[in-house]
Amino acid sequence: MNLSQKCQYAVRAVMELAKQYGQGPVAISQIAATQAIPQRFLENILNDLKPTGLIESRRGVQGGYMLAKDPAAITVGEIIRLVDGPLDPVKCIGDKNSPCCPLKESCALIHLWNRAKAAVEAVYDGASFRDLVEEEKKLSKSSAIDFSI
Repeated sequence: MNLSQKCQYAVRAVMELAKQYGQGPVAISQIAATQAIPQRFLENILNDLKPTGLIESRRGVQGGYMLAKDPAAITVGEIIRLVDGPLDPVKCIGDKNSPCCPLKESCALIHLWNRAKAAVEAVYDGASFRDLVEEEKKLSKSSAIDFSI
């Protein structure tokens, strides 16, 4: 399963907003620069996420975007599903009535596909943006160079 570029950008944008949670709106230019996302593309992504209730925006000089929910309550899986759709490894898993495969009724692989889906969902749904912010803090501390003598 490959995530689309749009989805990767959306996850990174939400990550940046999670890092700034509770500090007021974040300018789109700051999100774009920090996360290396083309600003025009980012505007579309954030506008697509606004109706979901996860992101709010404010206009004006002090305006920008911010999370509408605590980062602990937002998972990576939630963002992926909003942008790219279900986490199904094959079409016939998600749509039980789909005529995608003539072997569907006697397919031994269906159990494998379901286990793969459950494993992927467990990873993405088990990762909140608060967890990721904390992990990034740990990584930045461990990679800091110590010049003390």
